[in-house]
Amino acid sequence: MRFWNDPDVRAGFTVGLPLLGAVCPVAMVFGALSVQLGLTVADTVLMSAIVYAGASQMVAIDLWGQNVPAWSILLAVFAVNFRHLLYSAALTPIIQTQRWFTKAFVFFFLVDPQFAFTEQRAQEGHPFKLRWYAALASVFFFGWTIATLIGAMFGSLIKNPEALGLDMLLPLYFLALVMGFRARPRWALVVTVAGVVSVLIALGPELGILPAWLGPPWHVTIGGLAGVFAAALVPPHRPGSAAGNKAARNSGDRNGNAPPLDGAAAPQLRP
Repeated sequence: MRFWNDPDVRAGFTVGLPLLGAVCPVAMVFGALSVQLGLTVADTVLMSAIVYAGASQMVAIDLWGQNVPAWSILLAVFAVNFRHLLYSAALTPIIQTQRWFTKAFVFFFLVDPQFAFTEQRAQEGHPFKLRWYAALASVFFFGWTIATLIGAMFGSLIKNPEALGLDMLLPLYFLALVMGFRARPRWALVVTVAGVVSVLIALGPELGILPAWLGPPWHVTIGGLAGVFAAALVPPHRPGSAAGNKAARNSGDRNGNAPPLDGAAAPQLRP
């Protein structure tokens, strides 16, 4: 009982549970699609539990159904999951004092919403708490795995997922995560550059301006790197400048602290 009464544990569950409404339908679609393409229910659930990477699982199972060579599937999964290299680099300063097995635990469960909420919590001035992270991770992991099982068992009842708009769940899910960072400096620049480059890479082979091997799924990796380079090339506004003061007012206080998204008071920094 003491574990459940821990405020960090409650905070982790409170943050994660509302997002299950977006995560679980995607997992159900994956479960249904996997069984339709020849995987057993056990294989499907095991894949969700071991691989535990929603977007790359969807890519892998789609290519599996097209009888693509294994090396092509691995290359596509690498391209889609390359963003996790950026995620782990961004979280390294937050968990650098943790032991190696704690870091291994953190990185295994570092899916997209887990990263977004952990980064947001750090920006609000909260120290890293393993119990908070574990509670949040358990919500997403068990929610994803159980929803995969439900989709694998009963997904055949849905004859036309596109008619219900289920094919749009994953794009909308990522869009919601991106919008959660809109108060950050240079957010508009990064999103614009990453979006434009991703679209060009995705459509380039069809338009004849890029070779076929440079199309999807490499648009995910290249677009993300383009956004990172854009942020690195454009310096942030200095606090003393007019633009810096405006950016500080838009994103939080004059120190540049991002406003907490849960309505709590912003942390006060000592001079």
